[in-house]
Order: sequence, then structure tokens, then C-alpha cells
Amino acid sequence: MEIENQYLLIEKVIDNFLFHCRYEKNLTDKTLHAYCTDLLQFAAYMRNRVQKVNIEDLTKDDLKGYLQEISGFKPKTIKRKIASLKAMFNFLEYELDDFSNPLRKIKIRFKEPATLPTVMNIQEIKKILHTVYQSKEACQQGTYRFKSIVRDIAVLELLFATGIRVSELCQLKSQEVDLQYGRIKVFGKGSKERVIQICQPEVIGILKIYGKLFKSEIQLQSFFFINRLGYPLSSQSVRLMVKEYARKAGLTKHITPHTFRHTFATLLLEEDVDIKYIQNLLGHSTISTTQIYTHVNSMKQKKLLSAKHPRRKLSFS
Repeated sequence: MEIENQYLLIEKVIDNFLFHCRYEKNLTDKTLHAYCTDLLQFAAYMRNRVQKVNIEDLTKDDLKGYLQEISGFKPKTIKRKIASLKAMFNFLEYELDDFSNPLRKIKIRFKEPATLPTVMNIQEIKKILHTVYQSKEACQQGTYRFKSIVRDIAVLELLFATGIRVSELCQLKSQEVDLQYGRIKVFGKGSKERVIQICQPEVIGILKIYGKLFKSEIQLQSFFFINRLGYPLSSQSVRLMVKEYARKAGLTKHITPHTFRHTFATLLLEEDVDIKYIQNLLGHSTISTTQIYTHVNSMKQKKLLSAKHPRRKLSFS
């Protein structure tokens, strides 16, 4: 898709870039929404503060002003907004031979502070699952309430069994869930495909029950997880559901669907699973992303050093 110089108005460039991301790079709706939000904010700043509406007129000082403008956001948000700008300017460089990328004239050294993820121990996982299974036992079969609780169990069990992201779970199509052989096909960030085995019979069992209860809705939508209106289950619905069951289970931690992902990885490390296998299961492109889990579990570290450190063999009494 060629961009003519007369179409270098900021809004037009953003439209072309988003078109490229949606139809040529096939990026997810979540990524597209983030790009759109960030870039429209950038366009509004350039129009209102420096009265520049043409991309080729931007200078490094204009960009420095914008960086100062967004400096009050959380570090993670700033990092994303900078990444959105870089992606758009890189796109322009590829499309236009004579385009001078003003971002290349700025050295941006931005380091997001490292924060350890919240994880649950096995007892906390047990409490949440016990709570939702109890809700099922207390509910009358044949009601929609019973169906929805079975779906909630299936969601929670799959989050814990596979460590998939909530967006990946909600995007699962029915043909990507193979309960006969116990595996799911997941399309992660950048549409990277991976297959995850489900090796617990209890998890496969509840997924089969859910599949039968929602068979007609699944066939209509082709998505595997369905909400009460018959549409694909949303990430926000899963977040609210997880929060509610964590509250009912009496957990004081801030539990989200992503907490299940962190817990999945951490508990596998506790069982001495090689971090490279965990990287593949989580769909991380680099091992450095996965290595954060090696710093999480202090109890495992204490147990290891208590049992293995050579100082235990030294005595001076």
C-alpha cells in the first residue's frame, strides 16, 4: 500500500498504519485498539500544542514535547505509547523512501521497573476451585445458573491447566479444542500458534460437560466459550468472574485471570520443570520474559538452600 506525500496528514497516516496492522499484519483487536488510542492522542497533541498536522514536518523537539506530555502516565503505559509511535514511524520508513524518522534522532532510554507478579499457592488455588465446585453442587441442574457455573469451572480449570492468557481463552474456536486427544491450539501474540496438552482427566471431563450444555450456542458462534446472551465470552467477563470467586473463597490477594498464568508457571518451576519448557507453554518469544518466575518463589529458594547449601556440613562447636 503506497502513501503519497499529500496524504501525510497525521490522521491519514494513522488510518493507513491501522489498515496495514489489521489486514496485512493480522494483529489482534486488542493491539489495534491500543495503537489507535495511543496514536490519536499523539495526533491531538501535535494539532493542539504545536499546530503541526503533517508527519514530515515533525521534529525531534516536537517529539520531546510529547514525551514530556505523557511522562505522568504509569511506566508500562508510557512504554506502550512509545512502542506505538515507533511502530508507525517504522511503517512510514518502509513505505516512503525519503521519509526521515524523527524518532531516530532521539535516544530514548526507558526501563520499566521490575515488579514481581502476584501468584497463588496450591492451597489458594484449591480454595477457588472448591468454591466454584460447591456452587455447582448447590445449584439445580437444568437451570441456566447451573450451565453458567459449569462454564465458570471450565474457564478456571483451563486457565490453571494451561496458563493461557485470558484473551487467548476468549478467542478459542470450537475447532481448536480437541477433547478427544486432550489438547488446545492457541494463537498468541503476533498470531503465534502453539498447542498445549490437557493432561488432567478432571479438566477434560468438565470441558466435555460444558461442551454438551452449550453445544447449540457454540455451533452458532464457533467460539468455544459463550456468555449468557449467546455471544463469545469477553475478557472483562472472565476478570469479573475470577474476582468474584476469589472474594467468595476468602482470598485477600488481587486475583486476576493473569494470576492463574503466573501461578501455572511458578508451580511448574516448583516441580523442577525446565524453564525452556515453561517458555514454550506460555508462548513467550524470549526466555528473558519467562525468567521473572525464577525470582518469585522465595519458599522454594529457602527449601533449596536449607537442604543443599554446603554450609550445613560445617560445624565449629
